[in-house]
Amino acid sequence: MRVLLIALTGTVVVLALGAVLVERGLVWPNRLFAARYDVRGVDVSAWQGTVDWPTIARQDVDFAYVKATEGSSFVDREFESNLRGAREAGLLVGAYHFFSFESSGAAQAEHVLATVPDDEDLLPVAIDVESYGTFHGDPPDAAQVRPELTVLIETLRDHGIEPVVYATSSAYDRYVASHFPGTPIWIRSVIVPPTLSDDRAWTFWQYSNRDRLDGYDGEEVFIDMNVFDGDLDDLRALR
Repeated sequence: MRVLLIALTGTVVVLALGAVLVERGLVWPNRLFAARYDVRGVDVSAWQGTVDWPTIARQDVDFAYVKATEGSSFVDREFESNLRGAREAGLLVGAYHFFSFESSGAAQAEHVLATVPDDEDLLPVAIDVESYGTFHGDPPDAAQVRPELTVLIETLRDHGIEPVVYATSSAYDRYVASHFPGTPIWIRSVIVPPTLSDDRAWTFWQYSNRDRLDGYDGEEVFIDMNVFDGDLDDLRALR
């Protein structure tokens, strides 16, 4: 019995230590799986504060997506600075738009087009589809969301942009699965490697939302890490 108690205590201690290391971003289950992909990137917003992009770029980072817009009127306060800094650091750079359930797809498309420069060197605009605020517990129906998302995507296409759709696994299953053929998918799966419910291939994978890099000083101490399924030439070809 004493041996059993010692073993159980040791197991609890190890599990508790592991949980602390994961919570602090020092250990992350997906890093081993993500290591097989050669092209890595970050996504950031004003929550990361002022970003030292040359320092970020030196940490095996090849691309960056920076938050530009949200809904029909919000512009991230660090968008222009991050876009300029990441470019000057030599990274491949794209802008992302946080999709709102409370604004029409047409209004959101107009906002994106008015804010994100029409520059050939930028990666395609990414549309971030996930629940937020009170919608975490009560997400809107697909019949309400998907038509507005369709308008946003098709309007960007009409302007020569084939957008990327970023989604959490739950948002993907609810709003994206089996729709939007040809649209590159950026899937969030931070515990295990992603498997899409409709057997679709992903283009980007956000494998961690609790990494730490040198080079930013914002309210958010963690940074999102991503991989691209291809090489740098493939990534450049998305532009």
